[in-house]
Amino acid sequence: MEPAAPASHAGLLRSQQYAVLALTFAAYASFHASRKPPSIVKAVLSADWAPFSGPQGPHRLGELDVAFLFAYAAAMFAAGHLADRGDLRRLLAAAMLLSGATSAGIGAAYFLGVHSLAFFLAAQVASGVVQSAGWPCVVAVVGNWFGHASRRGTIMGVWNSHTSVGNIAGSVLAAAVLEFGWGWSFLLPAFVIAVLGVVVLVFLVAHPMDAGFEIEAAMEVEMMNEGSGEAEEVELLGEEKKEDEDVLEVEAVVELPRAIGFLEAWRLPGVAPFAFCLFFSKLVAYTFLYWLPFYIRHNAVAGQFLSHKASGILSVVFDIGGVLGGISAGLLSDTIGARAVTSALFLFLSIPALIAYRTYGSISMHHNIGLMFLAGYFVNGPYSLITTAVATDLGTQDAIKGNSRALATVSAIIDGTGSVGAALGPLLTGYISTRGWNSVFFMLIVSISLALVFLIRLAKDEIVSKISARH
Repeated sequence: MEPAAPASHAGLLRSQQYAVLALTFAAYASFHASRKPPSIVKAVLSADWAPFSGPQGPHRLGELDVAFLFAYAAAMFAAGHLADRGDLRRLLAAAMLLSGATSAGIGAAYFLGVHSLAFFLAAQVASGVVQSAGWPCVVAVVGNWFGHASRRGTIMGVWNSHTSVGNIAGSVLAAAVLEFGWGWSFLLPAFVIAVLGVVVLVFLVAHPMDAGFEIEAAMEVEMMNEGSGEAEEVELLGEEKKEDEDVLEVEAVVELPRAIGFLEAWRLPGVAPFAFCLFFSKLVAYTFLYWLPFYIRHNAVAGQFLSHKASGILSVVFDIGGVLGGISAGLLSDTIGARAVTSALFLFLSIPALIAYRTYGSISMHHNIGLMFLAGYFVNGPYSLITTAVATDLGTQDAIKGNSRALATVSAIIDGTGSVGAALGPLLTGYISTRGWNSVFFMLIVSISLALVFLIRLAKDEIVSKISARH
């Protein structure tokens, strides 16, 4: 046995994994940062920028959101197929550069004095289409490098904080330059995502084989020596299998599997229930993403109304809660080995969190911040878990014999279905909010309840499986 070579390969593999996590994290954070400006500038547009001002302003703003989100959802299904078959690095970089261009185009409308609703709708549709390629690409890349990780939920929970980190960064950037004109709130995030797109094109390694690792033939073997808790080793293709009581070596023949079909992916166990659960949970999350700054601006805290800039910055508290919620959900699901039970628990607890925020959030700034944090924690927990660890589990399950090329398609189905709900939430909010915000929160609570319904059978099966395993 020659231990030096495996140890060297393991170190190189780990370094590459860290680099992939960092690049994909930054890439998808920039996608979310570029989506945040519409929510930050809503109150400004509704005040003095036609066609979004006047009594019908909230309706037009809701239509603007839905133009992006429906285009995003529709294109997501095709993007998943494309990601399973195309060059992930180039596709991701192209999506980032084009996203920067569409965001800059919307920002340019301020400087050019554009007031055409058709222009804004067309720009949002274009933005939704190009951004749809981002998620299947980053999930597939991370799945390529971490498909066999034993702590997948925790890894994905930490990694998926890019969503909230991007929302926070986008809110801060857009709010910081809002006083110079709302166009700058789009241009600055557009510049950031374009620059990162170039970085991804130059440095991202999309698959271990591109860096010389045969990941299918050289799987990471975790050896839990009793009392020592050590040792991960990686065996490469072509090494001879040797008998040794301390080291397990794995040989396999690398054979790229075929990409899975769309309908075939829908029929995989667990895909449909989690997809429809995400439909309703993402409806809630994206309603906060697009309307929370507007809500804060038009609802007094301790008897005082906040400025546009202060409302945008305060809304990041929801996303800070979401970061910790996503990590906690991933860690808990790894610990108990039950994704559906974890998601259901967070969804259930988000109902009293939302009621408390709506009822008591206006008492004082401390109440508002604390309750907004709790709402973000519980709302974003299951959303984060389902779009990452659950999608990766389902895309590499035994039913498809570990076919890694199914991962982008499965994740696109789950997130694409969720994105339809994400489009519906902001649209309904634009209309319902004119009747009062209690009606909006009632809609959100009903949506969470429906999300829970789709998880009941899966959660029950997980509980029964755990009980049976103890006997």
